[in-house]
Amino acid sequence: MISPPNPRALDIPTLAERLRSGDRAALARAITLVESRKPDHQRQARELVQSLLPFTGGAMRVGITGVPGVGKSTTIDTLGSNLVASGQKIAVLAVDPSSARTGGSILGDKTRMARLSMERNAFIRPSPSSGTLGGVAAKTRETMLLCEAAGFDVILVETVGVGQSETTVAEMTDFFLVLMLPGAGDELQGIKKGVLEIADMIAVNKSEGEGHARAVAAAGEYRAALHIMQAASPNWSPPVVLISGLDNIGLDQMWAKVVEHRRRFEASGELAQKRRDQQVRWMWTMLEELMFSRLRSDPRARALLPQLERQVAEGAMSPTLAVERIAAALGL
Repeated sequence: MISPPNPRALDIPTLAERLRSGDRAALARAITLVESRKPDHQRQARELVQSLLPFTGGAMRVGITGVPGVGKSTTIDTLGSNLVASGQKIAVLAVDPSSARTGGSILGDKTRMARLSMERNAFIRPSPSSGTLGGVAAKTRETMLLCEAAGFDVILVETVGVGQSETTVAEMTDFFLVLMLPGAGDELQGIKKGVLEIADMIAVNKSEGEGHARAVAAAGEYRAALHIMQAASPNWSPPVVLISGLDNIGLDQMWAKVVEHRRRFEASGELAQKRRDQQVRWMWTMLEELMFSRLRSDPRARALLPQLERQVAEGAMSPTLAVERIAAALGL
């Protein structure tokens, strides 16, 4: 078996050309390059992504979240298979903050999306196995651009965490879908977590069979809650739909809503503006993380931080004064 070439010796223009032609091996290698922490790999990754930017932006970017057990993987597996059957190319990416703590990845073996993982026109990629949520999200954004350049029509970004990861995924996608369970108090839980404020659609899953009546009741609760909330856009009121990812019920109608949202936002110019705003926020997030990383590695700050942290923890120094001391030591 021939060993792959050393990433140091990668010909970036050739890799970009192969990726654009739909070469899955080239896409996988490009993503590995983007995820690498080695400085020379990061330099090559920046060159690659920059060269591919003119060929990105054509895909539908859809974020999907939901509480554990809601059936995200089953729904994505079925939805993705439906879309592939309709002639589209689908990429599924994960933003998994838990992987940064444990080193694991919920999509690592792809067994939870058995049908979709077998499709030639589908690509499933877990989040990087380490790093902060911000770092994981940055790599996911770049992976999304690579998939678009490779010709994928739909990018599904799944968040397997809760809280900040939901907001992070909502800020990198065009449409944010929230899956909920019928009954079990999830209506109040969803409202309390503030998910409804960033949702473009609520889909009550597992609405088949005995769960149908509970799903109808839950959908009514969500509609009532959404009715009293200020819509993010005058061109869209988030709908509430009933689906069954397991039995493939309601998924075509659900996807039709996503397509309708895309059409409306393209026509109004909101989609283009939203993406511009996302790019700028991404720039500032990356800048903040870079500056913080430099701060942590600066020898002057490293010499001061343990003592200042101890004094702040003991109440001997205010956090404000500690920050001023660090800034003064760095000449800021």
